[in-house]
Amino acid sequence: MEMHDICKLVQTTETKLVLATAVYVEGHAYRKQGATMLFAEQGLMYGSISPGCIETDLSLHAEYVMSTGCPQKIVYDMRPDDDLSWGENMGCGGLLHILLEPVDAALKQILLEMGGLLDRGIQVDLRRTCSADEGAIRDYSVQYIPHKDSESSKSHAKITSHPSLAAQEWHSGGWLYTHTYTPKPRLIVIGAGNDSISVVRMAIASGFRVVVADWREALVSADRFPGAELLVGFPNEIYRHLQITSQDYILLLSHHYPHERSFLELLSAASYTYLGILGSRTRTSRLIEGLPALPRLHAPVGLAIGSEGPEEIAIAIVAELISVKRGQPLSTGKEEKTDAKGRNHSGCRKQSANG
Repeated sequence: MEMHDICKLVQTTETKLVLATAVYVEGHAYRKQGATMLFAEQGLMYGSISPGCIETDLSLHAEYVMSTGCPQKIVYDMRPDDDLSWGENMGCGGLLHILLEPVDAALKQILLEMGGLLDRGIQVDLRRTCSADEGAIRDYSVQYIPHKDSESSKSHAKITSHPSLAAQEWHSGGWLYTHTYTPKPRLIVIGAGNDSISVVRMAIASGFRVVVADWREALVSADRFPGAELLVGFPNEIYRHLQITSQDYILLLSHHYPHERSFLELLSAASYTYLGILGSRTRTSRLIEGLPALPRLHAPVGLAIGSEGPEEIAIAIVAELISVKRGQPLSTGKEEKTDAKGRNHSGCRKQSANG
């Protein structure tokens, strides 16, 4: 679960909550420093910090924090030398320092403001200053890091500082914890046909904020695309509304040649992280003929896993999106391919989701 999701839950949940954050991680661990989850009343948990190794034990500490309103830091040492203390079935390793904080009025306000910034695609730093014994949190502060496409992208602006009655770096007689949280990358899916349904569902589950856009109003519904933002319009209307940035991911899945061509003509002046086009190389070559070079183009779209049918094709596409998001090299099934004008189709491969 991303911090973005945590902020949404805090906004919509009335019950008492405890926020768990991995404030320090050393060695091999399932999640990285800054990973968060929520504990609620009646033993409810949202998200995870391990593959299930520590959550049950952590929930007991969360109950104490919930009842007393006092934060705690719990240390789990699961490095090899300490295996006997945890048994053979831990399934994970590393040293974890987990900070448990009651979601009081101050922290709730901070999380709501963070959620608003993340909704706007803005990266956020959350800073906590706590006492030397970590029994109390002195204050929270949020700083936003403007998007690099904005004029103020070189500066950090402090927007809020709330003293708190509740609570890795030693600073002014206490501990300072700073974590940076990035907004969910936005995936724009052009086309609301049936083959988009699985792609959208898997992309949302994989941490993307998804926008589905199509000119066919009957197809653009919350019943078909739960959890996605919906947009109805023709290419010029969609493009104008989206305000595409260099961090966006774009998929053309409409199968409608004229509309996709119109959208690509508009897109040729934009910056983005990823552009994927569903269809054969021949179709894509015709589609982009005469256009300026389209950077970061993946066509045919999807990793080369020999996929067949909408579900497998969706897996191949979302796997490629994740690979790009994580900065990982793509599968060895890829080959470098240029079109008739010598332009590189970075995603072309011998075998793909599209054939």
